Amino acid sequence: MATIELTKDNFEDMVSKNDIVIVDFWASWCGPCKTFAPAFEAASEKYPDVVFGKVNTEEQQELAGYFQIRSIPNIMLFREKVILFSQPGALPAAGIDSVIEQARGLDMAKIHQDIAEEEAQRSDDVKT
Repeated sequence: MATIELTKDNFEDMVSKNDIVIVDFWASWCGPCKTFAPAFEAASEKYPDVVFGKVNTEEQQELAGYFQIRSIPNIMLFREKVILFSQPGALPAAGIDSVIEQARGLDMAKIHQDIAEEEAQRSDDVKT
C-alpha cells in the first residue's frame, strides 16, 4: 500500500478507522526526511495491513503543533487510536519493522484499561 497524505481534514478519520497507523511528520526542505522517505515507502509495501501516512509539517502546521512536533522527521505509531511510539529522527528499515511488530504484540485491551483507570484517577484528583 502506498503512503497516504494526511491533513487536518483526514487525520482523525484515518487513525479512528484503521488498527495501526504509522505517521511520518516531514518537510520538503528536510534532508534527513528525504533520506528516510524510501525506507518508509518500502515499509508501506511490506505491511499492507498498516496505514502509512505522511504529514507535511509546512502545509499542516496545525497538526504538527497539536502533536508538538519539534524535530523532523518524526515517526509516530497509533494502534486503536492510542499513540504507542513517537520518536524524532529517521529509523532504519529494521527499526520500522521492530516498531510495528512490537505494537502488534501488545495487549490493547490492557492498554485501554490502563488509560481508563488513569483518566478516572485524574478525574478523582480534580474533584478532591
